[in-house]
Amino acid sequence: MPAADAPRTPWIVGVSGASGTPYAAAVLRALCDAGEAVDLVVSRAARLTILDETGQAFRDAHWREDLAAWLGVPVDGADLRYWPAGDLAAGPSSGSYQARGMIVVPASTAACAGIALGLSKDLLQRAAEVNLKERRPVVIVPRETPVTRSHLLHLVELIDSGAVVLPASPGFYGSGADATAQQLVDFVAGKVLDAAGVPHTLLTRWTGHLGHR
Repeated sequence: MPAADAPRTPWIVGVSGASGTPYAAAVLRALCDAGEAVDLVVSRAARLTILDETGQAFRDAHWREDLAAWLGVPVDGADLRYWPAGDLAAGPSSGSYQARGMIVVPASTAACAGIALGLSKDLLQRAAEVNLKERRPVVIVPRETPVTRSHLLHLVELIDSGAVVLPASPGFYGSGADATAQQLVDFVAGKVLDAAGVPHTLLTRWTGHLGHR
């Protein structure tokens, strides 16, 4: 835990409109469980996806209660801050805003392209670009499949800019072929937290021995 007089340095978590909002929920729960400060940005398209995949609305004016309902856990004690995606004057839009880095989960093809090209169409894209230029850790979690050549090129550009591109591709060695959907989601979320250097217990790690789960 940071010292009482230490500056707040959150992880910025951007949720874009790709299907896969359970991945975002698992990452957010794990960051809160680890005691990390979190700044949250939810794109306009992501609100529709959250509503479609969970039936839960996400509203600016009621973001904390809506977030708790979406995550399924209380968030009253968590160090959370929310920035509307349309607020391009928000803290994370500037390189002088202190942050540990950024996680974009899930990352749509549009979000990947916008970040790679520096379009800054919304706060999510702008914050990711800022963290890349400041050489902070940035983890991008694309989920859409199949991919086009232009999508692959955008992912290469992100890697060349210093991002970790971590597709939402769950492994089965931790839970086996009968793994539940939540176990597969947690596997991906665990890999995201590994890339960010945040401790967690979301996945069963490979030990070098077959059949030991």
